[in-house]
Amino acid sequence: MEPRGTKRGAGKIEVAEPRNKLPRSAPSLPTDPALYSGPFPFYRRPSELGCFSLDAQRQYHGDARALRYYSPPPTNGQGPNFDLRDGYPDRYQPRDEELQEGLDHLLRWLLEHRGQLEGGPGWLAGAIVTWRGHLTKLLTTPYERQDGWQLAASRFQGTLYLSEVETPAARVQRLARPPLLRELMYMGYKFEQYMCADKPGGSPDPSGEVNTNVAFCSVLRSRLGNHPLLFSGEVDCRDPQAPSTQPPTCYVELKTSKEMHSPGQWRSFYRHKLLKWWAQSFLPGVPNVVAGFRNPEGFVCSLKTFPTMEMFEHVRNDRDGWNPSVCMNFCAAFLSFAQNTVVQDDPRLVHLFSWEPGGPVTVSVHQDAPYAFLPMCPPRSSPRSPGAPWW
Repeated sequence: MEPRGTKRGAGKIEVAEPRNKLPRSAPSLPTDPALYSGPFPFYRRPSELGCFSLDAQRQYHGDARALRYYSPPPTNGQGPNFDLRDGYPDRYQPRDEELQEGLDHLLRWLLEHRGQLEGGPGWLAGAIVTWRGHLTKLLTTPYERQDGWQLAASRFQGTLYLSEVETPAARVQRLARPPLLRELMYMGYKFEQYMCADKPGGSPDPSGEVNTNVAFCSVLRSRLGNHPLLFSGEVDCRDPQAPSTQPPTCYVELKTSKEMHSPGQWRSFYRHKLLKWWAQSFLPGVPNVVAGFRNPEGFVCSLKTFPTMEMFEHVRNDRDGWNPSVCMNFCAAFLSFAQNTVVQDDPRLVHLFSWEPGGPVTVSVHQDAPYAFLPMCPPRSSPRSPGAPWW
């Protein structure tokens, strides 16, 4: 469905002008929420195609070995009192963020499973392949006021691949991350350690190391409007007591946030943080987010469950709130824009979509390094000849 106020031809790629004329301006996509306030677009209930795990050394395994199980503390009328600072920094192994992995792990899963995809091999040729986190950023764009983004797009054998590029501003922020923010990031992972067990019905063991290389990822299929989607996202845990054992409805997302004391603080939380939580969990069909609210000393004093499908109710009557229709309509419009812009089937050709708050999404075209992200040479273990596509 096209949102109201968007020109039907706005996403079409421009034809090159003769040299003696001034070039036409490159196409761009506006992000003003008012343009996308139409009815909620069609979104197919996500279904899980498979999964993979990354171990403590960030090595790929095509199984569920890294999946953990939701094991909340007993509700005895007292707060859980989890110390989120415990083990920092001596029992902390953070992932090396200098390694830009792109779509590598998802592409490996796809390589190993493309023969068994429902809908047959032809389905993939019309699909968009990306990470859930990239789609989350698209959903929140109409309301984002601080952080821009860049998405690299390449088409190969019909499929459109989208991979995030770290913006120069984000890189500067990451390299200058203050100690307090680094500790807050740790506390989010530590909360997961307090809430998860290694097996169903087991007990959490918060005495071990927090290693953020470890991840369990679900691979999902969906469709937004007329755009078939194949995307993957990290999953915090599975609830053995969930009413349905069918993924993704048995998955739980875990979050931390600072304790709130005033209506104004709650209002800000609903407007900003809950939007991101909704976008992240709605896309893969995760039904619940369990939040641990921490005090200034870093202890979790209360837990609260936010059902994904009820999050919008907190801002429905807030004139400065967010609207799920706007988020999804903008995402659908961006996907149409990308599909109409990236017409050439060439893994070495990259269209870089860039956005900064307050402006439209713009496009630039690049060849090969540094933006090309589809691996055209085989992994080291592959017997194929050098330079042959490993697809």
